[in-house]
Amino acid sequence: MTQEKWGQLRERLLKTVGKNNYTTWIEPMKFQELEDGVAVFSVPTNFVGNYVSQNFADLILYELNTSGEDVRRLAFRVAANSPARPAASADEADQQNEIDMLNVAPVRSASVNTPLDALQTAPLDKRFTFERFVVGKPNELAHAAARRVSEGGPVTFNPLVLYGGVGLGKTHLMHAIAWELRERQPELNVLYLSAEQFMYRFVQALRERRMMDFKHLFRSVDVLMVDDVQFIAGKDSTQEEFFHTFNALVDQNKQIIISADRAPGEIKDLEDRVKSRLQCGLVVDLHPTDYELRLGILQNKVQQHSATYPDLNIRDGVLEFLAHRISTNVRVLEGALTRLFAFASLVGREIDMELTQDCLADVLRASERKITVEEIQRKVSDYFNIRLSDIIGPKRLRSYARPRQIAMYLCKQLTSRSLPEIGRRFGGRDHTTVMHGVRRIEELKLTDGQIAEDVEMLRRALEA
Repeated sequence: MTQEKWGQLRERLLKTVGKNNYTTWIEPMKFQELEDGVAVFSVPTNFVGNYVSQNFADLILYELNTSGEDVRRLAFRVAANSPARPAASADEADQQNEIDMLNVAPVRSASVNTPLDALQTAPLDKRFTFERFVVGKPNELAHAAARRVSEGGPVTFNPLVLYGGVGLGKTHLMHAIAWELRERQPELNVLYLSAEQFMYRFVQALRERRMMDFKHLFRSVDVLMVDDVQFIAGKDSTQEEFFHTFNALVDQNKQIIISADRAPGEIKDLEDRVKSRLQCGLVVDLHPTDYELRLGILQNKVQQHSATYPDLNIRDGVLEFLAHRISTNVRVLEGALTRLFAFASLVGREIDMELTQDCLADVLRASERKITVEEIQRKVSDYFNIRLSDIIGPKRLRSYARPRQIAMYLCKQLTSRSLPEIGRRFGGRDHTTVMHGVRRIEELKLTDGQIAEDVEMLRRALEA
């Protein structure tokens, strides 16, 4: 084999393994000779030779034999003029870190003949269906997009990216799409897994030198669903393979559905080209839940619990109290209700406010977000489009006085600060001024619909 031919093969390897892998491992190799079916390469260190032998030997042999060479194995020799290195470089260590992660959670590798069900290492939860997904304003767009994708048929937007904070319903929608697709079109190869599992399978394939099997498996699915894609950020080799898998599936017009905890452009250490691919489809934000949606979720959960606890009675106001107090995470909200039903059943009591506060004391404490006077002042000034200095300052114009009174009212309702302390935060005003402002807003809420709406909107924004 000539050096020119090896140069052509390296070009093909670059496209297959990606730029990072190529630059780190393949480029330093120099072809020396081919004798008796053994291709000999010089490498700068034993570490490089061992890594290439373990991870890329099968691929290199495949390319050599495809090009017409009769090669049975590879041999590596450390170049005589290469300086000795006591330890791996930072780049090599980064590559090895991804390999070493398999020692934490090994995943059985799959071959080309492995049934698709064996690939589904993330089992679908039977509870996570569209029928059990409570739709509200914060998630209605994400729900509609997920419904459209679950109908199958021509791909309208690719990929569909669902993003949002913890406990807002991303995984629920992902599972619901998978269930719906399997029911409507059982012949489709629908693969759902986490980004972490994608990485484990990729690294396992590298270690066992079965990259061609890996590529075949992941590029032969009809629908690829990857949960929590932010996990691969900073893992260059995995991102490289994800990028190529993504492109291959899009080229075949196969549907890709992704979830993440933030917008693709905001994921730190995610390569720009991966961000660009994720942003080329439909990117949908699942907003934090509002009070009405949380209440709807609780009411839906009560109906589910009624089959298990048919004799339990829940008093008026309990669900409203929970929807108001536990506002950050739907999983915590549902878990609190489950605990409440179980506790009430064990002690043989109805679920009232006293039992709720006793049973969920720790959850309520953890969910209590500390709202500050300064935060309220900023939010009110932004809402009414006035300067913060006008909220605190001495001006008594109605356009400043009414927002100031609303801010005082919210400080009294949402913080534990005393009236004199609130007054000091509002330009050193007397506590009687704060008291008058609070009472005035309480009166106006009953007679002025616009004031009531403004106060409620601000309260929700502060508690979100």
